Amino acid sequence: MAVCEGKVFTEEQEALVVKSWAVMKKNSAELGLKFFLKIFEIAPSAKKLFSFLRDSNVPLEQNTKLKPHAMSVFVMTCESAVQLRKAGKVTVRETTLKKLGATHFKYGVVAEHFEVTKFALLETIKEAVPEMWSAEMKNAWGEAYEQLVAAIKAEMGECSQA
Repeated sequence: MAVCEGKVFTEEQEALVVKSWAVMKKNSAELGLKFFLKIFEIAPSAKKLFSFLRDSNVPLEQNTKLKPHAMSVFVMTCESAVQLRKAGKVTVRETTLKKLGATHFKYGVVAEHFEVTKFALLETIKEAVPEMWSAEMKNAWGEAYEQLVAAIKAEMGECSQA
């Protein structure tokens, strides 16, 4: 079993995340949908993980349940990143890490899914704030995401308690 721990989230990383989220926030519905469409483009089989997509013949962009779900996940991920340093740990609003862990475990989410999601998230942010994007920003968002995933995996029982 792997130990799931992130590195220290620095003040500089926090500043980059906060600054970019301030710009993206107003477009979170559109960006959330782009984020999920990227996930499904990279890993079409991921659609099977979502009950509301499994038997749907409607194009993804027109699925009435996908957009609100995508926005909710995108906002939760970004808000978690923004407050990471201040809180000193991963926190999520409107749900609990325990519930997120249970849901991801129940639907069979595995490590590869988290990797695809990380790539899609970083690409979505890069396209949303191209003038701000840098290696440092990529690392900041990447680290914040890794810490969120570590917290979810811990609740899934995939991490040894150090």
